[in-house]
Amino acid sequence: MKFEVYCDEANPDVLTSANPRARYLMIGSLWLPEELRDEIKVRIGALRQRHQAWGEIKWSKVSPNRKDFYVELIDLFVSYGDNLRFRCIAVDRTQLNLALHDNDGELGFYKFYYQLLHHWVLDFNAYRIFCDIKSNRDPKRLPVLTRCLSRTNLTSNIDSIQSLPSHEVVLIQLCDLLLGVASSRINETLRDGTAKSAVVSRLESALGCSLAPTHKREEKFNIFQIRLQGGW
Repeated sequence: MKFEVYCDEANPDVLTSANPRARYLMIGSLWLPEELRDEIKVRIGALRQRHQAWGEIKWSKVSPNRKDFYVELIDLFVSYGDNLRFRCIAVDRTQLNLALHDNDGELGFYKFYYQLLHHWVLDFNAYRIFCDIKSNRDPKRLPVLTRCLSRTNLTSNIDSIQSLPSHEVVLIQLCDLLLGVASSRINETLRDGTAKSAVVSRLESALGCSLAPTHKREEKFNIFQIRLQGGW
């Protein structure tokens, strides 16, 4: 079966700044069967039309006058059940040892990207992965990530990993929204009574639980809080 994966990140300065804005680096991924791509894009387009919401979909743009639009985007995500899945990784800066990554934050970032993706690549499938465009010091980061995923998933095909500008790719934008929802809980930035709080509450109500790190078998909305200091 052919799948597509759309990815985005939040708080990348956790790996590069002495004073990052948040505790957790978050990298997110939206997974769907290739055959559903166009249908989902059409449905998002219909929501845009109804709400006259033509700007880029982003967690940072959730506001009172756009609350209903973003709540309905959450409903759309939920409506596909396990045919539309989200997974993110949360990296705790207080446990981070960059010496394990040659003191290279960019290298560490792509190692965590690998951990995000690898565990959801299943046998006998083909995957196309799309990342938000990012300026890398080393231009070989994505080819190396592709090679590593391919070599550790020999019975699956990693057809490509491409970087694309998020403002042109609505499914990367949807990933940004879902990642923002997860990050607001993990980084404890959510304020009660706000439009963002309403969006988060809509998803938590649909899932039947508050957002928190999940078991690795959680399939619909998976939050992987990596344990950098070991343990069970």
